[in-house]
This record gives sequence, structure tokens and C-alpha cells, in this order.
Amino acid sequence: MVSDIIALDVSMGRSNVAWYRRKTRLNEFVFFHTRSGFKQLLSTIQSANYPVVYFEATGVYSRPVERFCIDHHLKYCLLNPLQLHLNSEDLRRVKTDRQDARKIASTVQKKSFRLTVPRSPRFARLHELSRFYNQLNHDWNHRLVQLHIALEQTFPELKQLFKNRASKLALNVVELFPHPDLVKTLSRTKLKNQLVKLTDKNLSNMKGFKYADQLLKLAQDSYPAFPSDSIQVEEVRYYCRRLIELTKQREKVVKQMITTAQGDEAFQYYTSFPGIGDQTAAQLMGELGDITRFDNANQLNAYVGIDLKQYKSGNGGYQDHINKRGNPIARKLLYFTVGNMIRQQHAAPNHIVDYYYRLRQKRPYPKLNKVAMVACMNKTLKCLLSMIKHHTKYRYRYTDSRSHVKN
Repeated sequence: MVSDIIALDVSMGRSNVAWYRRKTRLNEFVFFHTRSGFKQLLSTIQSANYPVVYFEATGVYSRPVERFCIDHHLKYCLLNPLQLHLNSEDLRRVKTDRQDARKIASTVQKKSFRLTVPRSPRFARLHELSRFYNQLNHDWNHRLVQLHIALEQTFPELKQLFKNRASKLALNVVELFPHPDLVKTLSRTKLKNQLVKLTDKNLSNMKGFKYADQLLKLAQDSYPAFPSDSIQVEEVRYYCRRLIELTKQREKVVKQMITTAQGDEAFQYYTSFPGIGDQTAAQLMGELGDITRFDNANQLNAYVGIDLKQYKSGNGGYQDHINKRGNPIARKLLYFTVGNMIRQQHAAPNHIVDYYYRLRQKRPYPKLNKVAMVACMNKTLKCLLSMIKHHTKYRYRYTDSRSHVKN
């Protein structure tokens, strides 16, 4: 049974279509990503013999096409842009949307690609929540830098008041008193009452007086660059309000992630691993998806981007490095997960931590920190894949990551 190829070159709001049967081009056209446009595409697909839709992953632009395929239960393949480029490049460079659609069709005829298995609704929601959380983190960090720049001009000494300068309490206090002149007008008792009353945290009177005394001392010695009625003071308050809103939104998204993840069996296996809490487990599930779709740990490593890149030619070559071609968010998350395991090593026995120290103390050539961390990331993925595929919670055994998963 030979399937017809429906190759799409996806761009913003429209796609070029090339319909092939074996090596014969039957039709070409352009459709827009509207109801009428997709109706036109569906009519073509229904006329084809066992059709398979091939298109390149182009971020948000390919999302409507993927939804169309899922809604109509079509077989489709979401092509990796780098993999497609490596398999379709030739000496003659011709770049048009029509030629790109033809090139996709030609490439999939020469090389077989695995069809895409859509995420389940739960994992799809977790993925979107994870990406939203990362965007909120990015915005939060950006606003925090802007706040520090603005505060440096109005009341820089205020940064000395808190160990965690980005806590809700710190942000509330900065919003209340972005300039030393606003502190000097108040008595010690009135200042304490405002701190207790207007901050989200429930402060005791003793702690309120402590902060009030520190504030008064800092305000007396401060020499700001601008007066209290300057626009910079309003700027500080604006950034504080935005950071407080972003903090609340992040907390809301984390709760949604955890609630969604708890509905899947895999969640209990992730959280049984020492050093992986509810939030980390939910984020890993969102980025890795259903990892039982991978045949072995090597495929999972390649998805994350920690598989080795080797280059040797003749007598020359480069030192081995990880590819970094996979999911960068999953890779970063996994790196911090291993870091959490090391920091929390006294809470519970963990063979990943033991493995890390064995590598760091290996003689005669101890591994560098990052090399050991990546090796632990690899071992963690192997162990997680074994646990989830065999429905087993974490056990402190060095053989867990080797006994079940065959590479």
C-alpha cells in the first residue's frame, strides 16, 4: 500500500501544497489558514489514496495545520527543520515556497520519517502551561532588572533591608517607600503600623518594629539622585506592581500544572525520586511528554539534547561535546533537577548523587563539575524511563537505571 504525499510548506497564515502519488505531482495550490482554506485542503486529502500530510515545524505558524490534522484524524508527520534541511540540501540553491513544498515531498520519498503521535490532552495542556510559566519567568526577571535600575536612583539602600529582594514582602515595602523622604515623615510607630497593615505577609509587632528601625536608619543616611516627586519614583512603584502581579500569576500557573500532572500515573513515579518535587515533576512531564513513546534512553537523550557530538577526521578532531539540538527548556530543567538532588542529598539516599561524587573523585582524571552533571542527567533520564515503563517507584539501587532499559 503506497500512500499519497501531501507536502505543505507552511508560512504565516498560508501554506503551499504539493500532492504527489509515487513520484508524480498531481496538484499544487496555495490555501490560507481559514475555515474555507482548510476545507479546500480537506477536499484534496479526501481525493487522495491513503494520504499522509508532511509539513515542517514552524512554531506558531504550523499550529493551525497540526490542529487540523488532529481534528480530522489524519496521518501526519511534523518534520524537524534541521533534519529536513540536512536531508534535502543539494548543490543547486533554489528557494521559493512552491519549491520548498516540492522539496519536502521529494525528501520524504527518499527517506522514511516516523509519523507524529499527537500529545494526549493532559500532556498537551502541561506543555502549554510549562511554556507559559517559562515566559512568566522571563518577564519577571526582566522587570526585576528594571526595578533594580530604577531603585538605584531613588532609594538604593533599600536593597539592604531583605535577604530575598524579590520576595512579596520586599516588593510591598519598596512599593510603599520607594524614596527615603516618604519614610522620614513617619514616626517609628506609624511606620510599623503601615508595614504590618499594608504588606501581604502577616508581620508580628516585634518584626514590624525591627523593619521600621532599619528603614529609618537607611532613610536618614540615603542621598537619592532624584526628589520624591520625580517620575523615577512612579517607575519604581510600577515595576513593583508588575512583579507582584507576575508572582501571583506564576503561583497560579504552578497550581494548574501540579493539578493537571497529578491526574497521570507517571506523576507518582517522578515525585518518588529524591530531589524532584511536585512543581519539578509537573514541569518535566510538560517538557518531556509521555516518555514511554521513546524506544530507549538514547532517543530520550537526543530529545533533550545531551547526546554526544563527535568529530574526528584523520589525525585531527574536536573534544566530544553534547549536541544541544534538543529541547533547551527540558535540558535546563534537568540540569537544575540534578542540582536539587545534590543540594538535598541529606534528605534521602540517592544513587545519582553517589554517581556524581564518584565521577568528581575519579582517579587519576576527576571529571569537571559540568561533565559530571551531564552524566548524571543522562543517568536520571535512564532511571525515569525505566521507572515509568515498568510502573515502579524509585528504589535506592544502582542497578535500577541498567536492569530494565536496554540501549
